[in-house]
Order: sequence, then C-alpha cells, then structure tokens
Amino acid sequence: MNILVVVSDTLRRDYLSFYEKCGVIAPNLENFAQQSIVFDRCYPASFPTVPARSDLMTGRYTFTYLPWGPLPQEEITLPDCMTKAGYTTTGIADTPFFIRNGYGHDRGFTDFHWIRGQRSGLEHDDVTRNRQSEEDYFAPMTFATAIDWISNHHDEKFFLYVDTWDPHEPWDPPEHYTKKYLPEYSGERVDPCYWEWREDGYSERDLEIARACYMGEITMVDTWFGKLLDRMRELNLLDDTAIMFLSDHGFYFGEHGLFGKRRHRWPGNKYKFEEGFRQGLTVEDRTLYRSPLYNELIRVPYLARIPGLEPKRIQSLVSLPDVMPTVLELGDVPVPATVQAKSLVNLMQAGDDGESPNEFVVVSAPLEEKGHISKTVDDKQRVILEISPCTLVTEEWVFLYAAEGQPVELYARNDEKQENNVADAHPEVVTRLHAMYVE
Repeated sequence: MNILVVVSDTLRRDYLSFYEKCGVIAPNLENFAQQSIVFDRCYPASFPTVPARSDLMTGRYTFTYLPWGPLPQEEITLPDCMTKAGYTTTGIADTPFFIRNGYGHDRGFTDFHWIRGQRSGLEHDDVTRNRQSEEDYFAPMTFATAIDWISNHHDEKFFLYVDTWDPHEPWDPPEHYTKKYLPEYSGERVDPCYWEWREDGYSERDLEIARACYMGEITMVDTWFGKLLDRMRELNLLDDTAIMFLSDHGFYFGEHGLFGKRRHRWPGNKYKFEEGFRQGLTVEDRTLYRSPLYNELIRVPYLARIPGLEPKRIQSLVSLPDVMPTVLELGDVPVPATVQAKSLVNLMQAGDDGESPNEFVVVSAPLEEKGHISKTVDDKQRVILEISPCTLVTEEWVFLYAAEGQPVELYARNDEKQENNVADAHPEVVTRLHAMYVE
C-alpha cells in the first residue's frame, strides 16, 4: 500500500478533543480519528525537534548517542529503505532543520521539497513580508505542495512524508483563526520566555493571547490537513494508503510555572527575556538549566488510518521510534538489523489484546554533561549549567531522573498534572525504575 506520514510539530495531545475535552476546533482531525487507530499513550523517545526526527528516520533511541545535530552517514534511514524497495519517496517540510548545516534528514528520499521561512532572520522576513493570503503561510504552503505532489504521483507506489513546524512558535496565524478563541484579538504576538513566566514579568493575559494564537495555528493545520485528505479522496487513494498523523512534543503554557519547553537564561541571571535582547545579547548567550519533561511535553498524538483495519483506541505504551519499523512492515519492506524499536502492526491488528511492544518508554533530550555546549532546542549553542532529567514511563508510574544529587520525581499514572511527587514515599519503586532506566 501507499504510505503517508504527517508530522505537526509541538502539537499537544491534550489540545485535541478526541484525547481530552478542550476548546480547539479541529473537525478534520476529529473525523480522521474516528476512522483511525488512536494511540492513547504515545511518547517521543528523543526530545525535541531534531532528536525526534532522528528517531523517526532510524527507528533508534538516538538520545543515547547523538547530540542535536547532523544525522551520521552510516545511519540507515526510513526513506533509504523505502526507496530501495521501489517506492517513489518524497519529503515535504517547512520545519527548518532538515537540510541546513548538513543535518541530512532529507537523505534517502527520491525528492525533497523544503518550504523556506520558518527559520528566524533573513529568510523568515523575506517570506512573511510578501504574504497576501492564507495560502502564503507556512503550513498551507507545505500542505499545498503535498496536494500538488499527490496529484502528480497518485498512480505510483509512494511513501510521502509531510512535516510542518506549526503550531510551533512564533504563533502568527491569520487573525481569523485566532479570533475563534479570542474574539477581541487585535494582532498582538507573545513570544515564550523559556523560563518561569511570573518571574519574567508575563501576565495571565500574555498566556491567554499565546494560547489563542497557538490554538489558531492548530486549527489552520487541521484545515489544510483536511484539504490534503480531500484530494486523496478525489483521487480514490484512501482505500490503499496508510495515513499516519503525529507530533514530536508539546509545550508549557504556564503549567509547572513554565512558558516554553526548556529553561534557558541570560548569564548571571541578569536580565529578563526581552531585556536581554535590548542589551544586545543573542540567544547563543543564554545558558541551559534543569528542564523536566512532564506530561504537557511528552504525551503526543499518534493516529493511524490503515486500510483493512478497524478503528480502535490503544492503551499500550508506544513511542515515536516505533513508527519506522511499523511503516516498513506495512510497506512489506525488511526491517534493518540496526532498528531498536518495534513494529506496531500486530498491536494495530489485535488492539490491547495483542502483545504490548514496550514494557516502558524513556523520553530524553540528548544525554549531555554539565559544562558542555548544547544546541538543543534550536541549533543555537548554549552552555549547560544543570543536567536535565530523563522521564521513564511505565503502566503505573512516571519517573524523572538526571544525576546523583539532583531531585528525583515519581508520579502515579493517574496524577495527570504531576503535582504530587511521591518519590520519598516509594523508595523501592524509585530503585526499580532507576534500574530499568539504566538498562
């Protein structure tokens, strides 16, 4: 069968109504979910954007050995395998880290289309100053390119990978999307501080505007994902194309006191976020601090509409590296011995009655040491002042651990907001989960 994989960056699971009650308008995704296998407990392994793509492309847990950076030439990738198996393979992305600085995430595709502009600076300004209509925004351009590609290649056996950075910040959708959530909106833009929002002088109103713009971008992605599905329906492709929709991580909008996805700060903690820029500093002058990975960041949507398989919801633990061997099995392509993750096809067929592929999952930024230089989260170099914990998830527990002498956190599965750290009350669980993490 043909295979289409769509990645929407920074899309929080709990902002989609088929996962949790929310006010986000996403009718196309809601309809797609009704036709799909919905994974309720999907997590990334490597965090955030680039490490997650490395996992998707290789089926490996790359946080254990790769930094945020280029994909090594010796890695065997998903598009490599699909191309060699005779598929017409194409990637279409506006996510800015695929091809810059030799990152190599375009490697193996028959063709690759990059929609420029999401990266801040010259290219962003060039693209945004020429906007005249919704079609000139990034996600619409990416999906429109995919629609054109499908129209030209619908009679071929294809693997199409579509990756849009929205709803990643900066949140600047057409105003009619934001006004669905904030009717009095008048064009304000709020950038995250990547720190404790109250300490940096942000207000509840700032968070309200940011959330409304973020939700507007989700609705924009939903609208254009729907247009892609419409074209596939017109071309009679839905009965012989496996379609997956997923994200790589979420974002904090005030939860745990944070506004961002990692904590970084000006040297000496001298300035608040905007004040540092006014002093002539750049993001590369900032330093990295302890950044826990809580549910808002690491629970991600994963939907799979597979011809011949009934819609269902699955509670078993899965992670994003599992996508590669799953795609290969669906495409009847051999899985390379290098792959560490497991195909989910049996789970898709049998549901939770089937064998769960993962006893636990681990989510982590690239393993780094204090004093090292890190490019996580945006390809900008920062000195690591504090090591960030990894998160291990089992059927019952969520465990956060970084290094000896740093805080250890343990939460029960039903503590969704992770407000009650019970590590001291369950030392035997901490010891057991620590051993699982090391293994």
